[in-house]
Amino acid sequence: MASPRKTDPGLVSLIFDLKTWSRENEAPIWRDIAKRLEKPSRVWAEVNISRIALYSSKGDMLIVPGKLLGAGDIDHPVTVAAFKASRGAREKITAAGGSVLTIPEMVRKNPKGTGVRIMG
Repeated sequence: MASPRKTDPGLVSLIFDLKTWSRENEAPIWRDIAKRLEKPSRVWAEVNISRIALYSSKGDMLIVPGKLLGAGDIDHPVTVAAFKASRGAREKITAAGGSVLTIPEMVRKNPKGTGVRIMG
């Protein structure tokens, strides 16, 4: 049986770019995210807002290598990057004063990955 491969060209490009950014910036966090996104999507992280509210504090930078979901509430501003984010999650985080970014935007904002925590 042939090994399954990713068919989404955007995802394949993102994984390749993350590995490149990891080498260029000497930031192993981006390689870790790439390896997590290479796994089957059924094992990707699915993180709810309630979990972010519980394990983060004001001003934290978080990355979700998978889906960000909108269950729960948050009362402090955080910056979250995710491969996919639900509309409800985006609305709740921005209402709390935070922001939701794509993974490439997070890499451009923080190329070394310092202070970025992985959720999921």
